[in-house]
This record gives sequence, C-alpha cells and structure tokens, in this order.
Amino acid sequence: MKSEKENKEIIYTVKDRCKVCYTCVRECPAKAIKIINGQAEIISSRCIACGNCIRVCSRDAKMFAFSIDKVKSLLNSHHQVAAIVAPSIAGEFTDIKDYRHFVGMIKALGFDYVNEVAFGAELIASKYKELLESKPGRPLISTSCPSIVSYVEKHHPQIIDSLVPVVSPMVATAKVLKEKHGDDLRIVFIGPCIAKKVEAGEDQFEGLIDEVISFLELRRMFAEKNITEENAKPHEFDMPVAGKGAIFPISGGMLQTVDLEEDFVKGDIIVAEGRHDIIEVLREFEEGYLEAKMFDLLLCNGCINGPGMSHNQQFFYKRKNISNFAKRRNDLIDQEKWQKDLETYLKLELSRTFQADDQRFPDPPNEEEIREILRKFGKKEPEDELNCGACGYDTCHEHAVAIHQGLAESEMCLPYTIDKLHEYIMELDKSNQKLASTQDALKQSEKLASMGQLAAGIAHEVNNPLGVVIMYSHILLDEMDPTSPLYRDLKMIVEQADRCKKIVGGLLNFARKSKVKIDKVDVKKLINSGLKTFVLPKNVELDIRVNTRDPSLECDHDQMVQVFSNLLKNAVDAMPEGGKLCIVVGEQPNNDGLEIRISDTGTGISKENQERMFEPFFTTKESGHGTGLGLPIIYGIIKMHRGNIKVDSNDDPQKGETGTTFYLSLPRKSAEKEKVPGDQLANEDEAIG
Repeated sequence: MKSEKENKEIIYTVKDRCKVCYTCVRECPAKAIKIINGQAEIISSRCIACGNCIRVCSRDAKMFAFSIDKVKSLLNSHHQVAAIVAPSIAGEFTDIKDYRHFVGMIKALGFDYVNEVAFGAELIASKYKELLESKPGRPLISTSCPSIVSYVEKHHPQIIDSLVPVVSPMVATAKVLKEKHGDDLRIVFIGPCIAKKVEAGEDQFEGLIDEVISFLELRRMFAEKNITEENAKPHEFDMPVAGKGAIFPISGGMLQTVDLEEDFVKGDIIVAEGRHDIIEVLREFEEGYLEAKMFDLLLCNGCINGPGMSHNQQFFYKRKNISNFAKRRNDLIDQEKWQKDLETYLKLELSRTFQADDQRFPDPPNEEEIREILRKFGKKEPEDELNCGACGYDTCHEHAVAIHQGLAESEMCLPYTIDKLHEYIMELDKSNQKLASTQDALKQSEKLASMGQLAAGIAHEVNNPLGVVIMYSHILLDEMDPTSPLYRDLKMIVEQADRCKKIVGGLLNFARKSKVKIDKVDVKKLINSGLKTFVLPKNVELDIRVNTRDPSLECDHDQMVQVFSNLLKNAVDAMPEGGKLCIVVGEQPNNDGLEIRISDTGTGISKENQERMFEPFFTTKESGHGTGLGLPIIYGIIKMHRGNIKVDSNDDPQKGETGTTFYLSLPRKSAEKEKVPGDQLANEDEAIG
C-alpha cells in the first residue's frame, strides 16, 4: 500500500517562471508532464519523483517541496535525532577537504548522531550477492534507486516480479540505527535524491524515516546558522562505520562494494544509468530482447548527479572525489570491527514488497488516428516528419500519440508553429493593407464629399447665368457677318462658353446623386461601346480577353459605358508612341462578381500623382485638353455600384516595364434595381444649352 504522503505533490511547477521550452517534457522518463494551454503541469499519478525536470530547468520553474521546518521541529523536540548521510556527500561538498569537519557541521545543527548510509549500502550489496549466488530462476532488477522502483511499478508492471525484494541503503541504515538506539530515535535522511521523500512515506517503512532533506536544504540550514568548516568542531561518523560502501553512488558501485563486476563476455550483470539507457533497457528486457542475472540501474547518472545536489557541473571531478573518499574510509576503518558489525546487522529483516500501480494509457491509438493527428499539425506525408525533438518528444509519431493521450498540444511542434506564425503574419499584413486601403478610401471619400459639396454650390450658382451667356453668344454669332473683324472674337467667346458648359456638366455629374437605371448588361458590350467613343490609333495593339462563362452584370449601362470610355481613352492618351492596350475580364476569387483589368504600356503615373488622381480638377494633361473630372466621376460611378477601383502603375523604366493597370471590382448583383432618387441638381444639366 502507498501512503497519502506519496500522493502529495513533491514536485511542482512555478507557472510564472515557465517559458514552455519543453525541456522538462523531453527529460521526463515517465512522460508525467502534460502541456495545457501552453503551461507545463506535472501528472502526480505518473510521476516517479526522479527530479530530472528540476535538474534541467534553467528557469527554476520546477521545484520540490522543502522539509527544513519539519527537521527544525524534530531537532527542537525531546527526541534524539540521527542524520543518515548518503555516500554522495563527497561529490556534493567538494569544498570541504576533511570529512570530519563536515560531520561536525551537521552535529552543530543539533543532530545527536551522524551515520553513513554507505554502511546500509554494504548490507544490501551483501544481500544482492547472496541472491546472485543462489542462482534465482528469474533476472533481478536492483531496487536501490526509488525512482527505478516507481518506474517499474507504474510503467512496467509486467516485470514487477523481477524487482529485488531488498530494501534500499537508506531504509537498511534506518533499521540498523533503530536496532542500535531504540525505536524512540528520530531519523533524517540527507542526500541528493528527491524520490527518497516518497520512499520514506511508504506504509511498509512507517516509523523508520521521519524526514528527508536534500543537500540543497542542508546547505541552506548551514547558511541560516552560519555554520562553516572553520567554526565547526570535527567529529568522526558514528558507529557503525562504512568501508567500500562509500563507492555506492557511482554507477556500478553496488557491484564493486561486494567485489562483483559487469562481465561483458558472460553478460550476467548489466549496468545502466541515465534516462535514455534506463528506458531502453527496461523496454528491451520486458520485450524479451535482454537476458542477464542482474540489472544494476540508476535513473540519474549515478547518485552524484541527483536533483538534490547544489550543482550538476564537474561530473567526473565529483566522481573522482567519491572514489578517493571511499578509498580513504576503507583504509582507515577497523576491518575486524567492520566485519563484525556487518555480520550482526545482516541478521535484520531487510526484505520489502512491491505493488503494481499501472499508469499506462489504455487503448493506444491506431495508425489511422495517428496519421490524422499528424495531418492536423502539418505532417501530411512521412517526409514531413522532421523528428527534430523540439516538442519534447523524440519523434513526431510519439508527439502524435501524446496528443491522443491528452499530454501534448499541436502547437508544441516548432516547425508547425513557425509556419502558422508566418501565415498569421501574412494574414495580418493583408489585413493591414486592407485597413490602409480602407483608410485611404475613406479619406478619399471625405475629400470627394467636400469637393462635391463645393462643386454642387458652384454649379448651382453658375448654371443659370452661364446658360444666358451661351444662349446670347450663339445668337450674336449667328447674326454676325463672318467677314466682320469681331466675328473671330465672338466665335472664341462661344467656344469658351461651350467649354464652360462641359465643365459645369462634369461638376454636376460629379456632385449629384444620379438616377441609376439597373439592367443586366454584357461586359463585352460595355467595353465595345466604350471603344466606339474614340478612334483607336493604328500603333496601339488591342487585346481583349474574357475569362468567364458569365460576363453579365447588373448595372447602369450608360454610366458604365462612361467609365470604360474614360479609362480606355486615358490609356490610349498615355501611349503617344504606341503600345499595347489589354482588357481582361475575370471572376473574383469568391465568385461574387467580376474583376476587369485595363492595362497599358504607356508612360505610367508617378506615386505622387497616384495619390491625387481621383481629386476633382487634378489633371496631368496640357491646359485645354482635360478638365480633371473624368477619374473622379468614374470613382463615384464605381462606388455607386458597390464596387472598387484600384490602380497599379510604374513610371520608372529602371524598375521594369512602364505602364498602368486599373482594377475594377464589380458585384454581379445590384443591391436594388429601383431607381435611386436624385437631388435638386439631378436635371440642372438639361437646362444648359
């Protein structure tokens, strides 16, 4: 049975610090971390408390629960308290040259005894040797590492019978001290392993280990009391002392403790360490690919690299320190006394049990489900599976399985996220362009509205007196003798008055809400009608393409003829030396209307002039050859038909071929076929002439 303490959250995430780099996902052997809404959360039921996620997180977003306050309470109680120290002490406190000073520092905290867990390691190593020599009928998996035990119980329950039914060195040492000092003794384990906090809380070990602290927590307690090597009185470890067991935290150390070794020829013993090797060894063993008498496994790269160490650097330097420390301890101890203690405490009950806690996901996805998930994050073909590992999973296939299991999200795929980001940027850019275009159109509409009001006022005031001038000038011209010297002057007055009539007529067309007569019209007929209003020069090549099966529109025939007439005439005027006039009719992408493109290879329009081209009275033609009202009137007609007009032009030969293209977008269906009511100016042009 597992106690409630095991279910307590030993490792947790500080969400404000988590930057979702997926390193913890990658390093978790149990895949006990899920990503929800971009946040990494630990699944406590799957977690084996190995602390890999803590060790690799550069942001300190993964933390473990400290027990410093509980240890202080024990030290302040009336009980005697013993500190049992893991053999990896020499790898942690490399700054302390004499281990006796280290023992003195722990005693200065208030501990009554300081004992070596290395002695417990020697006890269980002897038990392992007995098991191997008894030739068990099944392979054995070492159980000194609590994370290995938990990993097998949760994720490989089929091979749980191969776990060695012997307690860990920590538990063995606690049993020795209880035997020596009585059950009233309180015991605190100090080491590099966080999983020991879970192991100590198991029901079968109740009353043995009261608290577990890491080397990180121990250093903090030293700092709080300002305990240093210089101000602590040196002490020897309390009895029983250890010998070669101090080598235990190094990979293969258990074997060396009892003079066993990994034999690559016989293959009787396999030693493995680290996340990758452990996962692979247990998988291959479960599937029947590996055969050996003993699997000596440590989930960390030796206990000297545990998450409770204050630093993970200088791996081989720490390993060398432990080897040197073990050699010194073995040389200094009383071998006869050590052997006697070993024989005495080997009589203790050092067995344990295991309980399967199957955390495997039921109903794994089939291949089609995986392919469908892969397609959702851009892996449509096998060659799209980059297996880059940026998501925290070794392959895209594993990532897809994790998504199916609810552990992962599609957005964890970096190439997919980058592609989506590019799409969003492109969409945003298009939206910005549309917004800019809409803003420009709004400014243009406001400008044209103001100009329209002004034009309407001028046309209204000038209209009647201009009619009188035109009428009487024509009468005088008819009555004047052509041979008279005044005839020429009078004819000039008539011509300029007629020109004023055209200008005022243009102003009226620009300013008024014209009557719109909607009919279904063939665009090809509109284009041909527009071409008939002027003579096409021989040096201009005409190219008309209709790329739609249905070239019909609902529009005002006469007004649209005026649009095509003006645009085609302007295009021809832009090619005084000749060129090509191309008219292309096609469908809009959503098939809601037609897009008409009118292109010329003329001189082009400058950027400055493009910004002003729809302003009334603005023209680039010579004086007397244009009123500057053609394009503004076209703009108004297109907008009246709920369409859009855009222009693209190049007047710089260094940037490519010069020329201008007008794009007309018109809906196929009119909003309403009824006539739009005109205002009071609707018929004023009929009064002129």
